[in-house]
Amino acid sequence: MNSVRNAQYLLGAIAFCALLAGCASTPDMAPGAAEARDNLSRLQGDVQLANRAPLAIKEAEAAVVAAEQPGHDEVVGQHLVLMADRKVEIARAQAQTRLYEDQRQQLSAQREQARLDSRTLEADSLQRQLTRLNARETDRGLVITLGDLLFASGRSVLRAESADNLDRLAAFLQGNPDRDLMIEGHTDNVGSDSSNLYLSQQRAEAVRTYLEGQGIDSDRLAVSGRGEREPVAGNDSASGRQMNRRVEVIISHRYNSQR
Repeated sequence: MNSVRNAQYLLGAIAFCALLAGCASTPDMAPGAAEARDNLSRLQGDVQLANRAPLAIKEAEAAVVAAEQPGHDEVVGQHLVLMADRKVEIARAQAQTRLYEDQRQQLSAQREQARLDSRTLEADSLQRQLTRLNARETDRGLVITLGDLLFASGRSVLRAESADNLDRLAAFLQGNPDRDLMIEGHTDNVGSDSSNLYLSQQRAEAVRTYLEGQGIDSDRLAVSGRGEREPVAGNDSASGRQMNRRVEVIISHRYNSQR
């Protein structure tokens, strides 16, 4: 009976020793493999980077798995860890490069949209200003007609009530420094041609002088007296003559101005 019990103890001891021997002989991962795995996991968990270099991350995963396999000698293990580290670094660098490029493109698109929005606002503002000035599109460009109410009959001195229209025109020029004006004076056919030509020139000059007084540079303002030569209505009626007595302002871009 004792011999049987002793045999059982012996078998148990042998099995325990075999287990210890088996555990002791199980090879570990190469040093550095766990760190490579941690670095890869951080990359895979980064929401900004994980999807930007999928192929490189897949290659890094394969390299890390290879480095994690036990049983390699020291030299092979170190080489596999080095390759895993490099693959992870390459994957991170590719992902960051693509992130920066995406951010650059996004910023560029935002700037372009802001530029377009700004130009749209400028165009809308310009259109509102032109509407207030009753500007109309013609073959000569945008034209604003200032009627004979600017001046007393036969005179070239601006009336006080003309200030509102001219102030709006000055405000337009101040807000649009790329625009110039050609100011043209016109008359009806009452009086001699020479006197009408002189009067129309003086009236155009009066408008320019007023605008200069509002801070508009003189080199943006050209004047011309046209006299009675360019009527817009017949001179055989009072209403027609009134329409012909006018100052026309032609708006142009500075680079298109003909001086």
